[in-house]
Amino acid sequence: MFGMFKRDPKKKLQQDYERKLQAAMEASRNGDMRANATLTEEAEAILAEIKHLEATG
Repeated sequence: MFGMFKRDPKKKLQQDYERKLQAAMEASRNGDMRANATLTEEAEAILAEIKHLEATG
């Protein structure tokens, strides 16, 4: 009955993923390639979590 109030963890991960990609793009534009690489790596880890959630149900 209260399942409709439960938050979707995939939706939050998707938002985090998009924020990381945006931050990586901004770092790249500012010439900070090290931060770009770090943020891109973190975004890829979040994407892997999203795909894992999709695969498990």
